[in-house]
Amino acid sequence: MKIAIFGLGYVGCTAAGCITRQGHSVFGVDVSDAKVATINAGRSPVREPGLDELVAQAHSDGRLTAATRIGNELDDCDIAIVCVGTPSGVDGAHNMSYIAQVTRDIAEAIKPDRVRPLTVAYRSTMRPGSTDQIILPIFRAKLGEQTDRLVELVYNPEFLREATAIQDYFEPPKIVLGTLDGVPSANMERLHDGIEAPVFHVGIREAEITKFVDNTWHATKVAFANEVGRVCQNLDISASQVHEIFVSDTKLNISAYYTRPGGAFGGSCLPKDVRALQHIAADIGANTHLVDALIRSNEAHKHHQFLRAVDGLEPGAKVLLVGLAFKKDTDDLRESPAVDMARKLLDAGFEVEIHDPALKPEQLVGQNLGYAFAFLPTIETLLVDKGTAETGGYARIIATNRLIDTLDLGDTPVMDVSSIN
Repeated sequence: MKIAIFGLGYVGCTAAGCITRQGHSVFGVDVSDAKVATINAGRSPVREPGLDELVAQAHSDGRLTAATRIGNELDDCDIAIVCVGTPSGVDGAHNMSYIAQVTRDIAEAIKPDRVRPLTVAYRSTMRPGSTDQIILPIFRAKLGEQTDRLVELVYNPEFLREATAIQDYFEPPKIVLGTLDGVPSANMERLHDGIEAPVFHVGIREAEITKFVDNTWHATKVAFANEVGRVCQNLDISASQVHEIFVSDTKLNISAYYTRPGGAFGGSCLPKDVRALQHIAADIGANTHLVDALIRSNEAHKHHQFLRAVDGLEPGAKVLLVGLAFKKDTDDLRESPAVDMARKLLDAGFEVEIHDPALKPEQLVGQNLGYAFAFLPTIETLLVDKGTAETGGYARIIATNRLIDTLDLGDTPVMDVSSIN
């Protein structure tokens, strides 16, 4: 099949690499000239283990190209996959402007003489009802009575974790395919052919809410574990032993991954989807007190860890922060707790240096670039290499995302805020 992918960020680039590995051809579309040029040079514009190799192979085989405009490429496409961002708006709701614009662009590019409908599958997280209340009307405004003949709308949420995204693509926990009438999409079934996972063919709203439920539950588990961890620390109780006891119960407490007391949650999904679910609940008059408390609890945990990290330090002391991205093996700074840690350290007057081997400011693009320089405008002057980090003469080292094992730091005191023991 020939597949168009709109949005070449973490989700879109990973999808492009994995889909071409399945033998399909991909045409990528993104407004960023830099991303498009990088793809067309056979490289990935985002850092994800193994993705450079997939992109290079697909480019070499002639199965992956990219452009900033659609042109006539949709004429022979079977599927268009939309992976553009839905960042938090000022009120916490998802900003749907990118979705609306891409939908208009796709509608404009669809020729009325198509022989078979174009499957348009959305993977961006968005409020339930977005497909039938925002997306479908845009198509109907352009295509009129021919909409149902020319377009098949699908919502297909992704379940990718950065740094393990390729494995997650081919070994997902589930496959959710939502359509307007709940009837399976033949094109989407073909796209997932050979991937072993439970498949759910559901209505489109059931599919749309899936990521809210999943991500808010993951956020709930992290916040719950950290609240328990703070209580344990303040009462001189071993949080790691409490955690060991808790996760030994695989009948009820079945998820060990998100229930380890440690760092605050961050990244591009959990914070914005929790805010969006808060907005939805308020909008419809539902009372979701635990969800409403999650962001406040997460912010409290960030400050708690900052206070623990600087406890006993002299004002103006030299500090090394190891790990700035929200997760090891990625360069994603969006809502990273480590960025907040760095900002708090600087605001408190400490001399700060940062070591994160995955992070290169000149390679940051899009929202990731904007977030980095909005919160740490001097980021380029703070980063140090491995040699400097190992000989820097720091009063304390603060480890945020398990990169500490890659350094030989001698006897320098280390505060690991990625776990609570």
